[in-house]
Amino acid sequence: MKPEVRRAAEILKRGGLVAFPTETVYGLGADASNAKAVARLYAVKGRPADHPVILHFASQEIAFYFSREIPQAARTLAERFWPGPLTLILKRSAKAADFVTGGQDSVGLRVPAHPVARELLQAFGGGVAAPSANKFGLVSPTTAAHVREDLGGEVDMVLEGGASEIGIESTIVDFSSAVPALLRPGFISKAEIEKILNLKIQDERQSAIRHPGGLERHYAPRTPVRLVATHALDKEISSSKAKLAVLAFSRPDERVDYWLRMPRDASGYAQRLYAALRELDSAGCEAILIEAPPEAPEWAAVRDRLSRACNR
Repeated sequence: MKPEVRRAAEILKRGGLVAFPTETVYGLGADASNAKAVARLYAVKGRPADHPVILHFASQEIAFYFSREIPQAARTLAERFWPGPLTLILKRSAKAADFVTGGQDSVGLRVPAHPVARELLQAFGGGVAAPSANKFGLVSPTTAAHVREDLGGEVDMVLEGGASEIGIESTIVDFSSAVPALLRPGFISKAEIEKILNLKIQDERQSAIRHPGGLERHYAPRTPVRLVATHALDKEISSSKAKLAVLAFSRPDERVDYWLRMPRDASGYAQRLYAALRELDSAGCEAILIEAPPEAPEWAAVRDRLSRACNR
């Protein structure tokens, strides 16, 4: 085991905060059984007390101790996608306290795939409450440098793990109600889940569960952001009197102060998205225009993040 991972596990056991890499985004970790540690996590993030956090584990077996009722469909998805970018919402057991569930009778569980996260969780042994390692509502971090920019000395340790491979948060599926629901789209698509389970699942609008990423405005830069259809982008640029930053698929336009060109495939775009939003946010512009991605199903997670980033 790497010395820095051993040190990070000891910090967690003492009630400290450790930021660590996952395949989705970097998480800000605290011992899920320690009320003081989790309270400090919420304070550092500026997270509302009734907004639940996802608990991370080294294995499926440990994760399921935190649930009192595990439907077969949830077990099927866990077998297929854990370790990986999937969060399951299940009815909580006594091990999942109010201070991590937002007072709800459900809990979010995940077994991440990133090797550094897995080593840390194995060394720690229990559940780690870990929302994204940034101030609440702002753009999620996909590198250790992003974490340091956002949280600085408020974290006891930041584990390095390179840039996040997927780049957007985990898919969340709710099994705490009678009918499963997709609460947050991610790398694992709704169609893939339905195919594996051989059943239709509801969408977020049909669920009353509070969950990470469920607010209308989230993942947002400080600079105002607007989504613009491809056919309208030229007109928007021409008519704007503001200093513009643009995120688009096409080549740079000389009328724009800061331009970033994005990949045309959904997974490549997702992996780059948060770093690009941070770059545009720091460009000193007055507004950010984002060329709207395609309406195809594989872009659902990207469209979800962009719609929330633009909701002011």
